Amino acid sequence: MGRGRELHPLRRLLYYIRPYRGIATLAVAFLVGSVFAELILPRLIQRIIDEGISRKDLGIILSTGSMMLSIALLEALLTIGNTFLSARTSQGFAADIRSQLFRKIQSFSFGNLDRYQTGQLIVRLTSDVNTVQQIVLLGLRMFFRAPLMIVCSIALMFMTNMELARIVLLLLPLTLVGTVVFVTKAQPIFLEVQRRLERLNTVLQENLAGIRVVKAFVRMAHESERFDKANTDLMEQSLKVGYLLSFLMPLMFLIVNLSLLGVLWLGGQQVILGRFTVGEIMAFTNYLLSSMFPLLMLSMIAGQMSAATASASRICEVLNSDPDVANRPEAMTLNMVKGRVAFENVSFSYGRDDSEPVLSDVNLVVEPGQTVAILGATGSGKSTLINLIPRFYDATKGRVTIDGIDVREVTLESLRANIGIALQEVVLFSGTIRDNIRYGKPEASQEEVEEAAKIAQADEFIRSFPQGYDTLVGQRGVNLSGGQKQRIAIARAILVKPTILILDDSTSSVDVETEGMIQEALRKVMRGRTCFIVAQRVSTALTADRIVVLDRGRIVAEGTHDELFKSSQIYREIFDSQLGDGGC
Repeated sequence: MGRGRELHPLRRLLYYIRPYRGIATLAVAFLVGSVFAELILPRLIQRIIDEGISRKDLGIILSTGSMMLSIALLEALLTIGNTFLSARTSQGFAADIRSQLFRKIQSFSFGNLDRYQTGQLIVRLTSDVNTVQQIVLLGLRMFFRAPLMIVCSIALMFMTNMELARIVLLLLPLTLVGTVVFVTKAQPIFLEVQRRLERLNTVLQENLAGIRVVKAFVRMAHESERFDKANTDLMEQSLKVGYLLSFLMPLMFLIVNLSLLGVLWLGGQQVILGRFTVGEIMAFTNYLLSSMFPLLMLSMIAGQMSAATASASRICEVLNSDPDVANRPEAMTLNMVKGRVAFENVSFSYGRDDSEPVLSDVNLVVEPGQTVAILGATGSGKSTLINLIPRFYDATKGRVTIDGIDVREVTLESLRANIGIALQEVVLFSGTIRDNIRYGKPEASQEEVEEAAKIAQADEFIRSFPQGYDTLVGQRGVNLSGGQKQRIAIARAILVKPTILILDDSTSSVDVETEGMIQEALRKVMRGRTCFIVAQRVSTALTADRIVVLDRGRIVAEGTHDELFKSSQIYREIFDSQLGDGGC
């Protein structure tokens, strides 16, 4: 992997063409055949003019014309075959890269995802992959064709007329210089185009995801301005590419036309003097165009190559990123879990090591079967603490253990298989309510799904829908209320019957009465399981075996409700503000 990362980005991505080597080789073979067929035609034209028309020999005209027709048909078939095989190769190549990118993103930890915006990853999976795919398609159709046509055409020009060929050969370096200049200037411009496209996608994604907030705060004009700015920036950068092309292509055509004019002028004089035939001049001009137009195509490919190089760099940036949290080579499988969870001198910081710690010197032991509620103000580190158990993040210092085993010493799959979690931000997927509940256990029976839904107090509202458990969930659960989504998330966590159950503020969107029913039903489920309940409401924590109070990333109090009410001022303040005389 280390050596692969040192390769040029495009060269590294070409590794993904290996499964299609056979098809790609056949595509190139068809391409070579079509080139040679095309190069034969000018010679046959020369024969028709010099031997058929000049001598008024209809037989030569008909026989040579029939040969030309056969070769043209063969060339067409070879070109069609090359196009089909090239498309098959490039599409398979792009599909494999997209799959690898998606799997890579799936392997990312929360820390990796914190560093990428959604819009950036979407652009890499779509626009960047499509750009690289186009260069593979062009490569199999034109990149091999152009050099072959240029070399063979120049050789045939020398065979046809050496004097004219020497003159034309002087003009070729001008085209090559123009191409090199274009590539040098174009690559950074294409890179900036992709960056601005990322920005546009990010603004669009944020706006669509938060459209209700935008409308609620009447910020449509502001969001339109943001989008217009990103859109205008992208347009201006894209215009710079257009400006480059507007100079390059006319320059190339000017060189081609000057070359053609010089051949006709000098060649015409030689025909008048009787040194050349008209057929030779016709053949020579055809070979001239066959050598110059591939250079034009190479110029176009050079532009695409600059864009593809920029896109390949951005794709490789993702592929080269190692997950912050990954299985160690010697990781073991976590089996027969009892559920003892311990935080030993745990500290954690987001970002760099010198950033302010979110958690500091946390020591906490939860015995098997215990239910622990975690209270604290917003930003005190409650969600961060429980995110360390399933290794969504790794502790910066200290360690988290389950049954005395450091969670970093076991495989992520076996670790998370023993943990059920309802996250603070509820995420539902397109599909039915049933599919969402059994997301963590796809093989679950209908009875198991209904049992989990009843415990989460979700069965009643699910059955109120005409399709019941077959009701389709709208995008991001738009057809469900916040409380309904939370209850489905709780049912999803319960269904996997975990040894360790984590509920991260999972009842904040339900009313107090429903919360009470959920808590009562959960008591049966929690029996024999280690449970962590992150709560904003004191009422949620009252039934826990222990309550842990966090303040600025440190445990400042720990015990039962009665113990904390007597010993912890912070806990009393939280209790009084919610349930005491001054509560609301």
